[in-house]
This record gives sequence, structure tokens and C-alpha cells, in this order.
Amino acid sequence: MSRHVTFMTIDDAEHYTPEQRAEIIAAYPEHEREARAKGIPVLGSGRIFPVGEETISCEPFRLPRYWPRIGALDFGWDHPSAAVELAWDTEADIVYVSKAHRASQQTPAMQAITLKPWGSWLPWSWPRDGRRETLEGAGIALANQYRTHGLNMLGTHAQFPDGSVSVEAGLMEMLDRMQSGRFKVFSTLVEWFEEFRLYHRKDGQVVKLRDDLMSATRYGVMMLREAVIDPAEFAAVKRDRKQSDPLAAFR
Repeated sequence: MSRHVTFMTIDDAEHYTPEQRAEIIAAYPEHEREARAKGIPVLGSGRIFPVGEETISCEPFRLPRYWPRIGALDFGWDHPSAAVELAWDTEADIVYVSKAHRASQQTPAMQAITLKPWGSWLPWSWPRDGRRETLEGAGIALANQYRTHGLNMLGTHAQFPDGSVSVEAGLMEMLDRMQSGRFKVFSTLVEWFEEFRLYHRKDGQVVKLRDDLMSATRYGVMMLREAVIDPAEFAAVKRDRKQSDPLAAFR
């Protein structure tokens, strides 16, 4: 690595009071505030998700046991493989990105060592290239390699209910959720936000560079209907209900 990007925000300028910082930011045109105050560059023909980080960031919290969850993978080698966990508050229809992992030059076996502790029951969404066979896997499709190493891979690649695999439709679903307050990300997922800041278009096309966690998140959103509750947590919920209502077992 011969280059490194360091982000500094106006919050790092400690010689300003909070009130002074707020006044300075308010003086900038709205579309320039993130670039001027947070050092987030305006790239190509524009960011794919033109929303402020503060609108989607949230402090980590203990996820309710009854929220369905799904994992999602983006395969890679020289460019990183990436994985995220999505938790779905079905009552408010809010999706939370609660875990994220990114690593280069790791085999499915090595990736599985990291991801299996997320839950052997967790279903995993994956892209179409998961059907591709690899020399490293002795001609076995990527998705099946991960399955062999203990991940609960879904039976088919990520797609919408109508069978579409449209990238733009996936991005618009994510953006709509972000803009409507139905998409949140744990603030501790530093690598996720690094990609979020730099995810952009050039000449109208999505730039496929350091977009691994973004892609994994999109696959998860596309297959959100396959999210499930941890069986152990589901059993605990049923047990608690029976204890609070002894007649529940007979209904």
C-alpha cells in the first residue's frame, strides 16, 4: 500500500466550540456540507447514497430475540470478500446492519472460521457468481464451497421475488430505506462507513471499487424475505410466553 486516506472532520477542530461548529456548517450550501465539514469527497458524477451518515448511523444495542436476521456475502480474492449481518425489525420495517467483515485473499474455509460464530443457523444470501467454479475449490461452485465449510447458504443466488437481479433496483431499495428512516447501521462498523462515503458513479455507472460491503448489503436487502429468527431464541420466546400464560400451550 503506497497511499492512505485520512479523514478529518470539523469535530476534530477542537479550538471551535460546538456552537461555532454549528454556525460554520450552517453557512455552507447544503450540498457542500459533508465535503467541507466532514472531508467526504464528491466523486465522479455523484455519490450513490446522497444521505448524511448521521441519518443512518445508530449506536449498537442488543437486538431483540424475535427479529429475523440474514447474512449476506460478496465473494472476492484480490479485492476483498465481504460479509454483513442484517437484522429486521418487521414491526417498524427497519433494517439494521449489525455486523460487517471484510478480508482479502481468504479461502472459503478461512472466511467460514470468522463467520460461523455469527450463528450456524443464519441463512446466507450470495451473488450469481457464487455458481462459478474455481480452481482452488477443485471445480466446485463457490457457494457450495462455503456450504461445505458450514455456512447455511440459501438455495439460490440473490434476486428479487420476480427473479430480477437488477443492481439499480437493489440500490434504489437501499436508498429509499435510507431516506425514509428504515435503514440503520451500527456506528462501530468503520469499514462499512468507509465504503459508504466513497461509493459513487462515474459517467452514470457504478464504480466497482472498494464496494464489497455495499454489494453484500445489497444482496441481503434483496433476500430480506429469507431472514429467520434464531431457533434457540425462538424457542426461548415460546417458553417465556408459556410461563407468562400457562394456557398458551393448549391454544
